[in-house]
Amino acid sequence: MAEEIRAEMVANVWKVVASAGDTVSEGDTLVILESMKMEIPVIAEADGVVKQLAVNEGDVVQDGDLIAVID
Repeated sequence: MAEEIRAEMVANVWKVVASAGDTVSEGDTLVILESMKMEIPVIAEADGVVKQLAVNEGDVVQDGDLIAVID
């Protein structure tokens, strides 16, 4: 079953670490967000393959926006 990773706050996408097709383990960093000069890693919540990465560096995400899908 696919796991959706969503933003938990309004932030800028500072760095995209993972790519679609990458195999990730629980706890791996997918994306690094920046908010109020703090870097916030977005981590994989389960083992799997990154099916979709819905953000690019420089994007602004809102609370609840889709960041990635892990299958």
